[in-house]
Amino acid sequence: MFNVGPTDRVLDPFCGTGTVLVECRKLGIPSVGVEINPVLHFATQTKLDWSPDPIGLVQHARLVASEARERLAWLGLDDRHPRSEEPDRCLPLRALPPEADRLLLTGSISPLPLHRTLVLQECMREHSDPRFLRHEMLALADVLVHSASNLHFGPEVGIGKPKIDTPVVEPWITTVEAMADDLGALRLKANGVEAVVHRADARKLSAALSDNSIDAVITSPPYPNEKDYTRTTRLESVLLGFIHNLDELRSLKKGMVRSNTRGVYKEDDDDTWASHYPEVQKIAEQIECRRIEMGKTSGFERLYSRVTRLYFGGMARHLAELRPVLKPGARLAYVVGDQASYLQVMIHTGRLLADIAESLGYEVRGIDLFRTRLATATKKQLREEVVVLRWPGNTHEKGQ
Repeated sequence: MFNVGPTDRVLDPFCGTGTVLVECRKLGIPSVGVEINPVLHFATQTKLDWSPDPIGLVQHARLVASEARERLAWLGLDDRHPRSEEPDRCLPLRALPPEADRLLLTGSISPLPLHRTLVLQECMREHSDPRFLRHEMLALADVLVHSASNLHFGPEVGIGKPKIDTPVVEPWITTVEAMADDLGALRLKANGVEAVVHRADARKLSAALSDNSIDAVITSPPYPNEKDYTRTTRLESVLLGFIHNLDELRSLKKGMVRSNTRGVYKEDDDDTWASHYPEVQKIAEQIECRRIEMGKTSGFERLYSRVTRLYFGGMARHLAELRPVLKPGARLAYVVGDQASYLQVMIHTGRLLADIAESLGYEVRGIDLFRTRLATATKKQLREEVVVLRWPGNTHEKGQ
């Protein structure tokens, strides 16, 4: 639809684990991403690195795995045959430092899988090879979330039925082998195609991007859905060493568009950007009235209306900051979803975002239905939409 090709540059300013950038590179289209979350930034960097020799990667991982199996055997642990009973409390299992452990959701990972993980990490460090370490770490992140942990994912991350024990080394090797297969298929397609990811705040893009450098934007930003995006990546962020303490976690949250009450701070000022948009103010007031009507008085519930103002103010700030880096005629696509999570007050995210973009000088070319999804609380179908914009390159810009 945007007709981008090898002479264009695509930006994903909320790039997550880099899907847009990887697909662009596979198609021979230069791309650049921005991501504030360090573990997601790491994942994107690694997924864009197609240089490792696939055979060498697997051979090295098998060496690491062999050493890890031997060390697990010292405690009578066989990674191919996990235990079915709780471990003896006298068993000298490895654990996280208390400060790091406090960052995790309670019960995120059981003691035996955690021990297996820490033993594997020790072997990875001792046999570290810079050609392969990042890919091996990314494979471990995948195993942690999808195999070793007790996490389950819905609208928000939670704790499922605890796994007394589960393999770690064997699924890790399987994941590394799958990555090697991908690398074998993709290495010849790189052809020097630019693919860069910056760790930066999407509301402060000028620090990372050059003016007049972007032809198209394709992205899915956070939604105002009370979802704490740092919780969904907390386990791998802590275990892989990207977050060590509460101060680092707070710093990360302060660099993100506010979409949930856990990430609101007294000094936040994105809500001043929302003061120009009556519809945003109206929705925030409706949320506050509903809260009072329902007798909701907790600290988090009192912040619901402010989060709405902060979210749309943050997105306005992002769109304003984006303008200098866009080429005249640049096309943009924002995938966003309607929300009814704040005390069941409907938030038509796509329409509001389109109104904000228009006030900042963008042309709204359409709001297209992407898909519908079932709302957990109401069981109603909510719309996810693609807000399609064009930047005309006006020198006289509306709004802030």
